[in-house]
Amino acid sequence: MTDLSLRPPAFAGQFYPADADQLRREVEGYLDAASLPDGVDDVRAVVAPHAGYVYSGKTAGYAFKALRQLPDREWTVFLLGPAHRVPVTGVALGAFSALRTPLGEAPVAVERVEEMLAETSFYTRAARAHQPEHCLEVEVPFLQVSLRRFRLVPMLVGQARPKEVAKDLRGRLQEDDLIVVSSDLSHFHTYDEAQQKDRGLLDALLAGDEAGVRHGEACGRAPLTALMEIAEVEGWVPHLLDYRNSGDTGGGKSRVVGYASIAYTR
Repeated sequence: MTDLSLRPPAFAGQFYPADADQLRREVEGYLDAASLPDGVDDVRAVVAPHAGYVYSGKTAGYAFKALRQLPDREWTVFLLGPAHRVPVTGVALGAFSALRTPLGEAPVAVERVEEMLAETSFYTRAARAHQPEHCLEVEVPFLQVSLRRFRLVPMLVGQARPKEVAKDLRGRLQEDDLIVVSSDLSHFHTYDEAQQKDRGLLDALLAGDEAGVRHGEACGRAPLTALMEIAEVEGWVPHLLDYRNSGDTGGGKSRVVGYASIAYTR
């Protein structure tokens, strides 16, 4: 085992508040404002957006409210997102003992990470890809408020085959494991164009149409389709909890980004 470091927050004060009390209040507010449809229980996975909270926090609140109702256990959360800033070959797991946010340290499931690195060639440490990446970090405060006890497996998906990732990850899932996929939807279209594109992708996702999702514009298409592969085999059912875009929340309507929250139930 290599020496492990603590990953400090890189986007506190930018994407979300740096003050712990303010951050907790904001996240609690998003969770309290979200309402779930009937049938969203025994949740095994969620999809949540990863923009600044002023834009996507309301939508993210739905996904993490679905996790908040789970029993109090020592959960292991496989947190998957796309590598935006540093090219990654395969899937980067980092080299961290914990991820810190203003709310404290979120421990990494170090032994699970070490097993993955030892057993499967497309997993890599690539810690430098994690340091400047926002897509996983912004989900961690929501997890810290939603789940009393959890450990993370942080996974940045780069040039990897979603089917291979899904096959490997499915073989590792245990009863106390959850999957969180971090992804935004279309980027920088007009409000109406974004709604049309995003609805097409979401309809494909809800129908289990992986080709339709691959042809959409979600930045997290690879982890999304990996989750869809797992869900198909496991018999998990997707539920769309919320959809909106930045034109509904904190910006104009000429160039928007789309956001959705989805829960998969058993």
